[in-house]
Amino acid sequence: MFNQYPIGKFTVKEDIQKEDIQGWIHDIGDAPKQLAYAVEGLTNEQLATPYREGGWTLSQVVHHLADSHMNAYTRFKLGLTEQEPTIKAYDEVAWSNLPDNELPIEISLQLFSALHKRLHKVLNSLDEIDLKKTIHHPENGEVTIEQLIATYAWHGKHHIAHITTLRNQKGW
Repeated sequence: MFNQYPIGKFTVKEDIQKEDIQGWIHDIGDAPKQLAYAVEGLTNEQLATPYREGGWTLSQVVHHLADSHMNAYTRFKLGLTEQEPTIKAYDEVAWSNLPDNELPIEISLQLFSALHKRLHKVLNSLDEIDLKKTIHHPENGEVTIEQLIATYAWHGKHHIAHITTLRNQKGW
């Protein structure tokens, strides 16, 4: 049976250190390359395979990463430019069923890569004050910028692991 959380569930680290943040920013910067490598050479049939029973197809995972990290980019920018903004949650399952998810994954790979170049640039510029700024998530409450960095570093690795784990299981 396939593990829904191949790298473990996300947990907020209590005592975040500068080295943690630097590692997470590196992971965010590296995610587009890792995602492209994970899907390289997959056929349309393979991309239409769910990563687990009842889960998204590999294609939907790629499109979801672009969607989610577009929201992340906006959340970071709001958090850095406004005083404790309340961000908008969204229905990721409903988004995954919209017709743009039928487009070739290359479009979302390009979007993901462009977003991460911009996000990586912003994150590398942050100081201690920026890292402690907060957003208000309607479901999760107050979240600091450094916690957001951890979240999206984990999120990218989490979904890329869905793809690579299935590939390894299937011998693709």
